[in-house]
Amino acid sequence: MIARSESPANRKIEKSGRSARPLLHGGKYFSSWLWAWLLVASLMTTLTAHQVALMASSAVSRLKLDTGKEIYMAGCASCHGPDGRGQAQNLAGFQRPSSFPDFSDCRTASPEPDLQWRAVITNGGPARGFSLIMPEFRDALTSDQIGKVIEYLRSFCTEKAWPRGNFNLPRPLVTEKAFPEDEVVLTGSTNLRGAPSGSFTTVYEKRIGPSGMIEAAVPYNIAHDYGASHSGFGDISLGYKRKLFDNLKAGSIVSLGGEVVAPTGNPRLGTGGGSPVFEAYAAYGQILPAYSFLQLHTGYELSTQPDKVPRAYYLHTAIGKTFRTGGGLGRWWTPMTEFIADRDLVSGATTNWDVVPEIQIPISKRMHILANLGIRVPVNNTADRPKQFLIYFLWDYLDGTLKQGW
Repeated sequence: MIARSESPANRKIEKSGRSARPLLHGGKYFSSWLWAWLLVASLMTTLTAHQVALMASSAVSRLKLDTGKEIYMAGCASCHGPDGRGQAQNLAGFQRPSSFPDFSDCRTASPEPDLQWRAVITNGGPARGFSLIMPEFRDALTSDQIGKVIEYLRSFCTEKAWPRGNFNLPRPLVTEKAFPEDEVVLTGSTNLRGAPSGSFTTVYEKRIGPSGMIEAAVPYNIAHDYGASHSGFGDISLGYKRKLFDNLKAGSIVSLGGEVVAPTGNPRLGTGGGSPVFEAYAAYGQILPAYSFLQLHTGYELSTQPDKVPRAYYLHTAIGKTFRTGGGLGRWWTPMTEFIADRDLVSGATTNWDVVPEIQIPISKRMHILANLGIRVPVNNTADRPKQFLIYFLWDYLDGTLKQGW
């Protein structure tokens, strides 16, 4: 019997324009080495960046890793690069998303608390509205190993003057924070009884270097006087805040700030004060056990025309506790209470005391869009000081656009 490979019909080259198919041993059209080559090529072209990262996390679980650097080089460097700036594009094998981090960029890498990073490393990018490219390492690393790699990631920011994101405590409704920020905040207040009046203010904050921050606030006020309501832009303010001191071991941060209020409102309609005001203040933040915190904000408001706008001293205090879902790695809810004291610097004046119960709530999965709502309740001198409903919406624009992170 003639073997197929020797058949005249199979040795013939067809003249119909098709290439000939040489027959190999055993009746197979491809050799074993060719099959293997095609299989490898197919796998390489279909393997996604997410799968590559998952392989890295699996490899981590098989290694004995004792230091943050060892963990990072084994499980993270293939995507994030050995220097934290991101692997070279020709080696990474995937297109970087817009949210891809540069851990050496202190401006973007320092503001987030460690727990945000832990949530992403543990549960993967989608846990915080980031890309699927970032896998979860919950089964590959222990909690202690994740803590070590976070510390190593922090080392890529070599300018130590940038305060750690752990000091980025929840923002109260009234009390100024000590931590400098990059945010846009829309605030609002309205009386709950008496004349229908209130205000809406747009606040823009931008960090200047590792310790400084500039702030601009543009209010739109609604006033009620003699049976008529008036509205218009109020007194615009420009401010600067600078961190003086922070100590992560002690959990303390201290800042000083100043503000200039321009009389751009209309005092006749009640939408402005009618006098320039210079403000100087100090702000203090303290991290307490069990995700609790204390914040203090005290200062003076010094009007150039005290007959129009009395000079005053104030002391604001906020104390609260953050509750975290998902075993501590989900969304964060922060109830807090502020105690507000202010006193005009005139003879015979008394100190006004207010209490503000409130709660900060998450809006986006990425936690870069937040809201806070509360009620400001006068404790004394209540005759002409009604209760007020307060609210703000906060956008941390360095963490993503308004459309991202959901």
